[in-house]
Amino acid sequence: MAQQLLMPKATAVWLVDNTSLSFEQVADFCTLHPLEVKAIADGESAQGIKGMDPIMTGQLTREEIDKGEKDEKHRLKLSLPKVRVPEAKRKGPRYTPVSKRQDRPNAILWLVRNHPELKDPAISRLVGTTKNTIAQIRDRQHWNSANLAPMDPVTLGLCSQIDLDMEIEKASRGLPPRHEDYEEEERLLSAAQTQNYRGREAAPAAEDGELDAAAVFAKLTSMKRTQAEVDADEDEPG
Repeated sequence: MAQQLLMPKATAVWLVDNTSLSFEQVADFCTLHPLEVKAIADGESAQGIKGMDPIMTGQLTREEIDKGEKDEKHRLKLSLPKVRVPEAKRKGPRYTPVSKRQDRPNAILWLVRNHPELKDPAISRLVGTTKNTIAQIRDRQHWNSANLAPMDPVTLGLCSQIDLDMEIEKASRGLPPRHEDYEEEERLLSAAQTQNYRGREAAPAAEDGELDAAAVFAKLTSMKRTQAEVDADEDEPG
């Protein structure tokens, strides 16, 4: 993209007021007609427009102006910007390097299996594929379906983790959490529930809900073997 002068008419006003450049030089630099520059100098045009110093904005140097003032045939050259602003990328299918295109079917299979909430356009944006290919892999009609293995597209380098998370978040909006799809009896008990359940089995409680100390000691006594029984077991021949 060719570099363009910012605010050409305001720049022309400043050059007319602060330099001895010819109308043709100013017109060529500001992409205006020489008669329009003459009208600016005569006060017939650009009334109320405040001049903009191209030196302050870094679009022209003092040395370049001096060259133009000494030589009417010299054409002013726009200074190169000190900061490069990247051009906005066009929205479209993601480009996939040739070396990684063979991994796309495995990545598509991974996305279809692990994130069924993703729509075909989202998968297409992530791995740079077509809806037809996604449908073939989803329906097991791809020519290489028997050899496909699901692989994470982030690990394959087809997309970033941030892009994947953003697509999943968009697709999951308004959907119930996955854990709500399971039945109540299939859910794992929490640690607190497990401890309470074990405590109820190990310690018998009295009718009023408090721990029955007598029952606990009785159970321990029945489980304890006497020393005589232990000695008798040791004296028996093996």
